[in-house]
Amino acid sequence: MRSDGMVNFIPIQNIYYMLCYAWNVLKYQDIVEVDSLYSNKIMDLFALILENGVSYLIRRGLYRQYITFEEEENIIRGKININKSFKRNLWIKRKMFCEYDELNHNILHNRIIKTTINYLLLYEDLDTGLKNDLKKVHKYFEAIDTIKLNKRIFREVQIHRNNRYYSFILDICELIFNNLLVDEKSGTVKFKDFIRDERQMRYLFENFVRNFYKKELANVRIYRENIKWDVKDGAGMEYLPIMQTDISLEIKDKKLIIDTKYKISAFSYNYNAKKLHSENLYQLFSYIKNIQGKGGIDEKCIGILLYPRTGEDLDLEYLIQGQIIRIKTINLGLEWRQIHKRLTEIAME
Repeated sequence: MRSDGMVNFIPIQNIYYMLCYAWNVLKYQDIVEVDSLYSNKIMDLFALILENGVSYLIRRGLYRQYITFEEEENIIRGKININKSFKRNLWIKRKMFCEYDELNHNILHNRIIKTTINYLLLYEDLDTGLKNDLKKVHKYFEAIDTIKLNKRIFREVQIHRNNRYYSFILDICELIFNNLLVDEKSGTVKFKDFIRDERQMRYLFENFVRNFYKKELANVRIYRENIKWDVKDGAGMEYLPIMQTDISLEIKDKKLIIDTKYKISAFSYNYNAKKLHSENLYQLFSYIKNIQGKGGIDEKCIGILLYPRTGEDLDLEYLIQGQIIRIKTINLGLEWRQIHKRLTEIAME
C-alpha cells in the first residue's frame, strides 16, 4: 500500500470484530478478552485470539478421535494381521501383529494448533506476556505431534457438530500460517503485515460487510449473485467475463447491489483533479444495466460503492441513465456501535 493512513486508522479491537463477522463465529466472540490487549500490533492480536481460544478448548476438553494403530503385541488387541505376523515370524517371539483403534488426542486438529503455537513462540517481536501465556497452554500439547503446514492441510480438517468450537481456532491458525515467513537456514520466524496487505484486507472487508448484514438485518435476503450479460446468445459467449456481486440485498420491494472496495482512497488524482475511481463506477454500472432487463425488483436496483473512510466521509448519489448509484464510506476507526449504526443506515436508506 502506498500510504500509512489506511494502516493506522483501524483499531485492533475492530479488526477482531470484523474477523468474527467474516468467519461467522460471533457466538465465540466473548471467548477472547480483546479489550485487555494494549498493543496495536496485529500479531499480538492473533496470538491473543489463539491463546484465549486454546484455553477455551482446554476447559472443554481437547477433541479426540479413533486412530488406527498397527503394532507387535504380546496380548491380542483388535484384529490380528495374519500375513504380517507370519512374514515377521512373530510366533517365535510369542507375538502377533495387531491392528486396533484407540481414542487419541494426536489428531490433525490439535497438530495444527500445536504447530502454530510453536511458530508464535519463535517470533521475537511477540509481546512477552502473550508469549508466556502461550507457553502455559503449550504444555497441554506435549503428547501431540507437530506437522508441516500447507494450504491443503487446512482443507482436510473435518468440522462437525461435536467439534464445531474448533472452527474458530483453526481459522486463526490458518490466518497466522498465511502470513508466516520462515527462514529455513536460520529458523527465525517473521510475519507479513496483515493490515498492509490490501488483498487480505479487501477479502476481510467484503466478508465482514456481507455477514454483518446477514446477522444484523431481519427479514432481508442477502447473497452473492452471478449476473448474465444482456446480450443475445451466439458464438463467443464463453469469453465474456463473469459478473458476480459482492453483496445482493433484497428488503421488501427494494434491491441493492453493494460493491465493497478496500482502497487507500475513494478517489484517484489526475493532474491534481480529484475523481472517483472510474473502473469501480464502470463495473457497478455494468451490473445495474445488465440486471435491469430481468424486470421486477431488479429493474430499479440501486448500486452502492462502499469504501472504508480514509479521508472525508462520502454520501454521494447520482442518477445515471435512470439508475441510482450511491458512493458511501464507513469509518472503521469509530467505536463499534457507531460502525453498526452506519452500516445499518446504508442498507436501510
